[in-house]
Amino acid sequence: MERVDLIPPAGGADAVAPGDVADPADTYAAAPLLNCLLREVARPLPGRDGVHRLPGTERLLRVRGGRRPTAPEVYTPHGWQRLGHAELVKLVTEELRRHTGLSNHELPAEMSDSRDAVAAVLAARARATPPDDPYLRSEQSLITGHPHHPAPKARGGGPVAGWLPYAPEAYARFPLVLLGVREDTVVEEGDTSALDALGEPPPGYRLLPAHPWQLDLTARALAPAFADGRLIRLGTTTDPVHPTAAIRTVYAPERDLFLKFSLDVRITNDVRRLWRHDLLELRRTDAATSRALADGPAAWLSDRGYRTAGFAFEELAVLVRDGLRGHLLPDATPYLAAGLVEGFTGSPLDGPTDPARWWEAYLRHMVPPVLAAFADHGVVLEAHLQNSLVACDAAGTPVQALFRDAEGVKLLPDVERAAGWERLVYCLVVNHLVELAEALAERHPGLDPWPAVRRELARHDLPEIAGLLTAPTLPAKTNLLLRWTGADGADARYRPLPNPLAEG
Repeated sequence: MERVDLIPPAGGADAVAPGDVADPADTYAAAPLLNCLLREVARPLPGRDGVHRLPGTERLLRVRGGRRPTAPEVYTPHGWQRLGHAELVKLVTEELRRHTGLSNHELPAEMSDSRDAVAAVLAARARATPPDDPYLRSEQSLITGHPHHPAPKARGGGPVAGWLPYAPEAYARFPLVLLGVREDTVVEEGDTSALDALGEPPPGYRLLPAHPWQLDLTARALAPAFADGRLIRLGTTTDPVHPTAAIRTVYAPERDLFLKFSLDVRITNDVRRLWRHDLLELRRTDAATSRALADGPAAWLSDRGYRTAGFAFEELAVLVRDGLRGHLLPDATPYLAAGLVEGFTGSPLDGPTDPARWWEAYLRHMVPPVLAAFADHGVVLEAHLQNSLVACDAAGTPVQALFRDAEGVKLLPDVERAAGWERLVYCLVVNHLVELAEALAERHPGLDPWPAVRRELARHDLPEIAGLLTAPTLPAKTNLLLRWTGADGADARYRPLPNPLAEG
């Protein structure tokens, strides 16, 4: 694309007409990619709402909307030119190549894959029936997905038929494959007894459920084990499971059980295997987190244990996680926090007659357990939107927070306190509270959500709180640059983001 240095006039005949509506898949897929570009690379043009300069190419980009940018346009000698998703990917690719001095052939393909996955999901949802359970609806609502990732819906570039039957966004439900693993090859730790209730293996074997998508992905690697009898197929589970927002974690409502599997697919920043080093740390991390959340109404969905085969340790690993019912307060209904931000039928975020009081109740239950775990136990919860649930009473008022996923938990002093605090602030404040505050304010114009957040944080006696409330910036993870430069997904890099908590 040619460089254009002139500054365009405001408004004018070149503005996009209100009826010029983009393809829905383009719109969904462009929003998180634009969020990344605007946060990590672009520079706002002073006095021009929605207009940004791209420093690498010196192009001018204009967008509309707030937390979900829409209608991207680039300025040309002929005026503003609307960009479809394919053109936006080309623009971003050229900008990042100039901006970083590096090339990347994988990420543009993932951006396109993410858009195509959205299109497939939208088509599937149009002919599917959403679950009756409002909790499952919240888990399966994430069409946009991570709001600040360039390719949140990429599915490894595989054919749609390979992954769509297992996509939570398509309201999928499916049986698990039951395998028998020869007893002398089984590796397990912790409480895995729930797996034994799923079926009856023959003598000399132990039961191991498997995700059918993962079996397809690893078919060639596992063929020798099936051939020599280390693995046998035992049919499928009698009841279907429902994939949650995490895709590889499924919920079995009849058994009130979560199971997490490996998936040899890159989803957002990582290939989603249950890595050996994480599994070997599981019991220690889970025990520390269970102690940290033992008191009070907040609950931890414990990762009780794992089972796998020694010859395919990571490929066939399955992690057993607590269900919901033993932790929920009476008559409370759980919802995924990320679902509240995305929106779904029956969301409590749409219903409060007093949104300020609803928000205060949400903060009162969500914030204290995260801060207390850090201050009193040295546990850094990964309390981002997809790992946090809120339970509401019959009126839709928050009454309890629930947290999950020991894999993302960090412990002090394994990480330095400053690094742990930065991660906590990113997960809880930037990834979680900022997104939910903006979604609530969007639904209820005139609501200022930040005084309530400041009051809630100020109640807690942590030395870091004063700095959090006065710092001009917050740490925002740079997912676009992280993926473009090929950094490891766990190697979080942060960019300063204006701090809405800082008054004045």
